Amino acid sequence: MVRKKLTAREGRGWLSGTLFCTHFRVAFVPQDGPKPDDNADPMLLADHDVALASIEKVVVVGPNRTKLVTPNSSLKFTPEELVLYCRDMRVICFLFDRLTPDAQVIEMTYTIAKTYQPLKPGSVLSFQNAALGSVEMKQFLSNRRRDTHMNWFESSSDWEQELERCGASGWRVSTVNDRFEMSTSLPRFLVVPQKVLDTELKKSFAHFNEGRIPRWCWRHPRGSDLLRMASFQNNIYHEKDDIRNLEMILFGCQSSLCVVVELGEELPSPADIQLAHSRLRALCLGDISTSVSVPDDKWLSTLESTHWIDYTRSCLRKASEVACLLRGGHLTVALQEVEDRDMSCMVSSLVQVMCDPYFRTQHGFQSLVQKEWVIAGHRFYSRINCHRDNDKEEAPVFLLFLDCVWQLWSQYPSRFQMTDDFLLALHDSIHLPLFSTFLANCQRERCKRSQNHGQCYTPVNGWIDMLHPDSSSDASDPPLPPVWDWALQYSKQRQDRFTQPVPPTPPLQPLLNGNLNTNPDAIRLTDTIPGSVFLLSRGTFSCPSNLLPWRSSSSGIYKKTHRRAPSSENVPGLDRLLKLWALTEFPQSLPSSCGPQGPLDPYEPLLPLLMGPCMGLWRECYLRGALHAQAFSHPISANHPHPVERLAQEVQQLKDKLSQMSTSTDPNLSTKKSEPRRIDTNLNQNTNNGTFLFPAPRTQGMGVPRAAPPPTSRGPPPATAPPSRPRHKDSGGSSKHTFLFGHSSVADSRSEQRYYPTPSNSKLPKGTSSLTS
Repeated sequence: MVRKKLTAREGRGWLSGTLFCTHFRVAFVPQDGPKPDDNADPMLLADHDVALASIEKVVVVGPNRTKLVTPNSSLKFTPEELVLYCRDMRVICFLFDRLTPDAQVIEMTYTIAKTYQPLKPGSVLSFQNAALGSVEMKQFLSNRRRDTHMNWFESSSDWEQELERCGASGWRVSTVNDRFEMSTSLPRFLVVPQKVLDTELKKSFAHFNEGRIPRWCWRHPRGSDLLRMASFQNNIYHEKDDIRNLEMILFGCQSSLCVVVELGEELPSPADIQLAHSRLRALCLGDISTSVSVPDDKWLSTLESTHWIDYTRSCLRKASEVACLLRGGHLTVALQEVEDRDMSCMVSSLVQVMCDPYFRTQHGFQSLVQKEWVIAGHRFYSRINCHRDNDKEEAPVFLLFLDCVWQLWSQYPSRFQMTDDFLLALHDSIHLPLFSTFLANCQRERCKRSQNHGQCYTPVNGWIDMLHPDSSSDASDPPLPPVWDWALQYSKQRQDRFTQPVPPTPPLQPLLNGNLNTNPDAIRLTDTIPGSVFLLSRGTFSCPSNLLPWRSSSSGIYKKTHRRAPSSENVPGLDRLLKLWALTEFPQSLPSSCGPQGPLDPYEPLLPLLMGPCMGLWRECYLRGALHAQAFSHPISANHPHPVERLAQEVQQLKDKLSQMSTSTDPNLSTKKSEPRRIDTNLNQNTNNGTFLFPAPRTQGMGVPRAAPPPTSRGPPPATAPPSRPRHKDSGGSSKHTFLFGHSSVADSRSEQRYYPTPSNSKLPKGTSSLTS
């Protein structure tokens, strides 16, 4: 018998129940909870359960002491509180009942400590068998049907459906890599120009790292195409026919201009992301076993030193540059990365979220992750490192992407059909090694597990599935479901919170010669020499001689056909393009305008505000366990509030006394309505920090940085919950404390303001508070 400490979203307080430990999960069954329905579909985890594979460490709290419990440790005291630190940054606290025998408490503690992380290589399979290996679960999963509302991008018809949705004529679906012979990391089906035959396409794979040739990802409604590719192989001899094929693949359906966007210089490396995320975890959660925490006056500077928000800002800035390029129309933008498996996934996905309303819906976003991450070959298995066997490759690149999407959602909440609850559910599911979505590095590895390695052609039966004899999968292994089957993890009530109603998106307007920009005064990149290729790096365009290896001085074949090389002198820089875009769109979203006003065209990119005060911290994700983690002493009783809560109650009592004194002094004040405090325009600037303390307009209190905020409860608190602090009847929610960045209300008031990215070569001081176009 235990009592679980509820989070703010769960209503706060304590909930009595029974704690169980199996080979798969730590299950908490509430005492007054509903009885289980025998006819209901099985679920992997209930609302109060935590998977053993998601636990990172176990800490017990006793009389005036705390201890980190490992399989080999010995306890010299009886634990009174059990604290589970999870990999998804949750902290779950259980208070043992005083009537529970000491032997049972110690047995439960050791049982969890022996079965939780760290896992040994290969032990994930036993965990999967415990969760999915039963006969009933195997039969249930085999009869599950995939969600037909999303695009899985696993067949040629799926890609053709996407081409039709985007109106991308001039492209076709190629099966040249159907058996993964051309590239082991690319998907089976590639979208290439129609004028390039498969026989010619095969010669192009050797010119790129890992054979990751330029391939189509998405078409902007104005006619521009977005491509992805790896870096060039410079030690390859370029035949004349190879050069022609490479040019056709790179330019796609556009014959005038191609812009290559280099992603390696301005964006963080996987090692940088891993280090920043580790520092963020240490800052937000701390470690109660060592009683080490960051002082309140140094919390914001320590947050800035993690560089996590800086990396989020750089990814959003690069995606904004690419989105503005695509808006010009009639050009091809090719994202180039050395291996084309990390930052290219990030930028291409953010660009499509900014520009395409379909990808801001739940099913559209799931289709986007399938297309740009799962099928495209992002190393989920290595980057997440569920097996804990390759720490050098571990880097939460996908978690950084989710944070970037949350930044867009917080600034434009009315433009998203999916909610932050959906993003949080996807964030937590990554750390559960049960889904095929995250347990492979490419489509080839997923096909090997399902024993479907490819297809072969027979004269009688045509194309049939081919079973590979050396498949590493075992027939006894449980089938791994995709992460998009949310019914396995969340109840219907939780799933209903994944979406919100949004206005329907109007259909695309008919293209005028492939371009909707008919303004003759507009500066166009397409006014250059046909066949020009430019490099976009650090916010400026250039045309280096070695950009394309076959056009370099060492290649004599190409010099015979091109008499003069294109020059970048007459090409407008990115800042001029952004200012031109601002002349037509920025007056609609000036800060002085009353109320949020969205762009007339729903396909205009959602350019985020990237200045210091506008970049918030994802509190619902990173700080949901901070209050538990920093409660160094175990609670005496359910009525014993946290010191932060006591401080908030004292502040509120002082406010009530001041209000009573002012009312008794001036009777006329009782008839006046209380006005919210005006927000200072300086926004608590700090010239040395790029991160600011930004209070919400409806907030009159300022939270303590070390503790998570107590947001409004969604339901009535339990009977055992501590008494809530008093509220002033006219305060309008003024007792709600804002921690770090009050983004909810601020985002609504400025949700349609745009930030036009400044070129990276023109640096701004970190303390700049005014927006520049």
